[in-house]
Amino acid sequence: MNTIERALFPEIYDPPGENGILPWQDIIRMVRTGRISASPDIPDSQIQPASIDLRLGRQAYRVRASFLRGRSKTLLTKVNEMLDGDSPTIDLTSATPAVLEPGVVYIVPLLEKLRLPEDIHGIANPKSTTGRLDIFTRLITECGDEFDRVPKGYSGELYVEISSRTFPIRLRSGMRLNQLRFVRGNSGPLNDTSLRDLAKQHPLVCDTNGTPAKNQIRNGVEITVDLMGGSSSDIVAYKAKHDRSNPLIIELDRVNYYQPTDFWQAFPRPDDGRIVLDPGGFYLLASKKRVSIPLDHAAEMIAHDPNMGEFRVHYAGFFDPGFGFGNNGEILGTKAVLEVRAYEVPILLEDDHLVGRLNYYRMAAAPGRVYGLSIGSSYQQQGLALSKQFRRSDTTSNHAPQGNVHNLAAV
Repeated sequence: MNTIERALFPEIYDPPGENGILPWQDIIRMVRTGRISASPDIPDSQIQPASIDLRLGRQAYRVRASFLRGRSKTLLTKVNEMLDGDSPTIDLTSATPAVLEPGVVYIVPLLEKLRLPEDIHGIANPKSTTGRLDIFTRLITECGDEFDRVPKGYSGELYVEISSRTFPIRLRSGMRLNQLRFVRGNSGPLNDTSLRDLAKQHPLVCDTNGTPAKNQIRNGVEITVDLMGGSSSDIVAYKAKHDRSNPLIIELDRVNYYQPTDFWQAFPRPDDGRIVLDPGGFYLLASKKRVSIPLDHAAEMIAHDPNMGEFRVHYAGFFDPGFGFGNNGEILGTKAVLEVRAYEVPILLEDDHLVGRLNYYRMAAAPGRVYGLSIGSSYQQQGLALSKQFRRSDTTSNHAPQGNVHNLAAV
């Protein structure tokens, strides 16, 4: 069977499967049958245990405001109507692409295209590093009524809306800022009864010593914040420095390069177990407990719940199968790094304060590759680590907890 046959008759090569989030091997099959296509071709390394990374195309467009296309015009027609500034089109293939300014909205066509079956839809989220840098991304489809959602049977182009909230950033074509999950059928989150049954097979939440935690399941798995740290760390939070008078640019393809103190303020363990979040401030904090995602499930941090307070804890929300679990359940949980932004008023956070919930979803099958260092996951078994662009100096590592800590997107 050749590539042309697969592209023309993908239904012949799409074997029926179980409902749920599609695993690595099913996404590979979608690429090989032409359900997902791109130029240049999609390498296997772009495909994660339960998602595919999406690559930036060749141009970015600076626009006046965020928008959904509506149903009367193509998205790029709408983009051209919304262009902003004297040089609104940015060449991402240039040796030195232009800087994307904080607080400005950009639209970038992606390299990947879709031709989905009628029983499969998609859900997108920012990648791990994207969330840690306070970069806001949202996936857009043609004729789309929602951000970050691809309807069943969708056929067409993909676009990403990008707005860096704190730092000026420099991007290049081919970079991966967001990721897309595929779901077969109508697969909703597990209810609390199903979560408790799953927790009997393998603990979903553990204390730092590996003891299964109790009373953490209520409308999902509750996530609370750690403001006490551990014996090996006296840093419990980082706050992004926002200096509009002398902004420092972050080039996203530089790894272990930038000095953390130029961009971040570290918060030592407070004596009273409390910190105050400033309005508009962006913080990285760690969860109090360790969470675990068995291989036949994936998870997502749910969107902001106003009952928890006036802050957001939902940037890069995907947790992959194997996060805090390993290949055979040998890891008894991994902490999450929480990406938190306060809203209009100062917010008092106390140790063990509820800040979010995890929803668990069934996989259509266990993935053929599992989250971890073996597939290049950037933050596995690190402390309260900044994104990979920042130096891992001795000082930084000494200030970071030495347990298994990861941010909300397990990729």
